[in-house]
Amino acid sequence: MENTDLYAALMHEMKNNLGLLAITIDNVPLTGENPHDRVVDDARLLCQRVVDRLRQALLIYKAGQQQLVPAVDAYAPGELVDELCATARSLARERVQVDMHLAENTPDIWFFDRALVEMALLNAIHNSLEYARSRIRISGSMDEQGALVIAVQDDSPGFPEHILRSFADKQPYRSTGTGLGLQFARLVAEAHENQGKTGNLRLSNDDGAVFSLLLP
Repeated sequence: MENTDLYAALMHEMKNNLGLLAITIDNVPLTGENPHDRVVDDARLLCQRVVDRLRQALLIYKAGQQQLVPAVDAYAPGELVDELCATARSLARERVQVDMHLAENTPDIWFFDRALVEMALLNAIHNSLEYARSRIRISGSMDEQGALVIAVQDDSPGFPEHILRSFADKQPYRSTGTGLGLQFARLVAEAHENQGKTGNLRLSNDDGAVFSLLLP
C-alpha cells in the first residue's frame, strides 16, 4: 500500500472510531448540574468537530488526487435549512437559540450535492455554536445574480480581520480553528457550476460572523 493510501485509510479509521465515541458521549445522561453537563456537551461537540474535520480532510485529499465532482440532484433548500436547524438545536441543547429564516424568494427546488453542502454548513454551525453569545440564525434566500444563498449567522465577536483578509486573498489560513473547514467549504462551493457560473463562499461580519454559501 502506498503512503498516500495508508494515510487515507488511517484517517478513515480514526473518523469511524471517533464516530463511535461521539455516540457513546451522546448516551451519557445529563444531571442538570452545570459543571458536569457543560463538560459532557463540550466533549460531545469537540468529538463531532473532529469527525467532521477528518471527513473534510479525506475529501480534500481525494480532490487533490482528482477533481472533486459533486453528485448534483434536485433538493428542497427549505428542507435542508430546516434539518440543519434541527441538528443545531440538538447540538446546542438550549445553550444558544437557533432561528430559521427562509426568504420569500427561496426556491422550492435547487440542484446541488446535498451531502457536500450539508457537510460544509455543519462546519459553520459548529463554529457558531462555539463562539456565539446567545443565538445563531440559519437562512435561505436568492441573491441578485440568481444564486441560492444558505447562510449561518451568529452574534459572536465576528471573524477576526486577519481571517477575512487571508480568505479574500485566497491565502491558506493555518490554525486549529476554522482553516480547514473554510478551505473545504470553498472547495465545495467552487465545485458547483451551472451555465457558466461557479459557486462561491463569502465571509463577513454583521453584528457577528456571517458564513454564506452561494450555489449557482
